[in-house]
Amino acid sequence: MAQNDVRYLTPVNIEINKDKYCRFKKSGIKFVDYKDGNFLLKLLNEQGKILPRRLTGTSAKFQKKVNKAVKRARHIAILPYVGDMLK
Repeated sequence: MAQNDVRYLTPVNIEINKDKYCRFKKSGIKFVDYKDGNFLLKLLNEQGKILPRRLTGTSAKFQKKVNKAVKRARHIAILPYVGDMLK
């Protein structure tokens, strides 16, 4: 092994911070429509679970509206309760 080789026990932590933003505030949306299933699918993962705020960057106000809209859409069968590889 050469002297110039540097080995680390843990990988070097390179922090890449993407700025999170609330897509609702940025685009001026005031109401989350529960009848728009294609839009709500963007806020769900493959299993059909609602993505948390820390991943989407949605503000607390709109996250509550998203939760209510997704639950209403599930109730009237626009979205499934459980999805196997939904996307």
